[in-house]
Amino acid sequence: MPMPDTPIPATDIQRLLEIMALLRHPTQGCPWDQVQDFESIAPHTIEEAYEVADAIHRGDMDELRDELGDLLFQVVYHARMAQEQARFDFHDVVRAISEKLVRRHPHVFGEAQVDSAEAQSRAWAAHKAAERRARAQFPAAVSHLDGVSLALPAMSRAVKLQRRAARVGFDWPDVSGVLDKLREEQAELESAMAACDEGRIADELGDLLFTCANLARHMMRDPEAVLRGANYRFEQRFRRMEVLLRESGRTLEEASLAEMDRVWELAKGEEAPGYEEAGSSSGSSSNSGSSSKNSSSKSSSGGLPP
Repeated sequence: MPMPDTPIPATDIQRLLEIMALLRHPTQGCPWDQVQDFESIAPHTIEEAYEVADAIHRGDMDELRDELGDLLFQVVYHARMAQEQARFDFHDVVRAISEKLVRRHPHVFGEAQVDSAEAQSRAWAAHKAAERRARAQFPAAVSHLDGVSLALPAMSRAVKLQRRAARVGFDWPDVSGVLDKLREEQAELESAMAACDEGRIADELGDLLFTCANLARHMMRDPEAVLRGANYRFEQRFRRMEVLLRESGRTLEEASLAEMDRVWELAKGEEAPGYEEAGSSSGSSSNSGSSSKNSSSKSSSGGLPP
């Protein structure tokens, strides 16, 4: 199949690369940019990715265009620093991702047949696993959990670990098992709290959160997205509570907890129907898990390729 024409003139990318090179120029560049390295730029890269997600969440296409530009600049920035160290350059980055996409989509660029998005998810996972084995120094020691980045947000990483485990059947067969596990973890946390065992409390609280991520995944929800929705609703209600108290001549500091609870319920009551869904984007998650080995649960993951 012929490759489609690129929609971006090469001169546009070249101009961006030239701007980056000048910013990093040792004598003519920007003093701030001259002293940056991979470690100092990495937090900005993560921040820009989140700002892209935020623009998508808010449906602001003008903002999304700008934020995608900022994220692209981060790629150019890292590639420029690598080029200065004679490691690789931006063209190597583009070449690598192009080759990877062609390699992982043989049904588009080759003769393979894929019947559905679910089948493609399975094929994508198989390609990635084969690539990990090929890169490994000792292929026999390769784990199914290799390659799950430690830098991911904890909830997202939990889902990816659960998804990997589910591919070999280490998963709850349905959501009822996860709910049972959630109740079990809650009881274990309460037991640790009753014993005032600080180490166990931290561990059990972590297990409870891990199981919450598992529950979201089984319900085909992205836990990061639903938690962002909860954050949004809390913020909007809290701000409205402040306004309502101010209108009554009171401040939060002056109000009792009972009074704040009453005003909080008023703020909730003012919300329009459907508001509960408005604050979150329920991105689908993969159907995988963490707890019980069950051979009947060897189903493929859905959603984006892991």
